[in-house]
This record gives sequence, structure tokens and C-alpha cells, in this order.
Amino acid sequence: MIVAPAAALYAGCMTTLQYVHWQHESVWMGYLAEYPDYWTQGESRDDLEENLKDLYQELVSGRIPEVRQVAELRIA
Repeated sequence: MIVAPAAALYAGCMTTLQYVHWQHESVWMGYLAEYPDYWTQGESRDDLEENLKDLYQELVSGRIPEVRQVAELRIA
């Protein structure tokens, strides 16, 4: 039996998330649109995006209790 590396298993599972960002003085600030209560920052926009990816992994891991999230409610 051949076992594929974990990276290969997730290569086709790309997720796209919206995020809000702005530059405050020399720091880039931002948060994931789905999780507006959880902000992060970076020295550049690329750095911010890496930190947002890390933040997303923490939020969906279950290690942070009571994660607040935005949802949609459909009213007929």
C-alpha cells in the first residue's frame, strides 16, 4: 500500500476566504470576513496574508473555545 504525503492529500482542497485589510502607519491590519472578531497584523500585505492563514487554522482547529462566526439567515 502506498501512502501519499499529507501535502499531496490537501493539494486539491483549496479554500478561498474573503478578508478585510488596511494599513495603519507601517503595519498591515486585517481579519477574515467570516470571523470579524479576530484580527491579526503583518509587516507587509504578504505577511498579513500568512498570518490570516495561520489564524484561520487556529479558528477551525477547535482549540479556541466559543469562536464567534458570521452566518447568513434566509427569511422567506
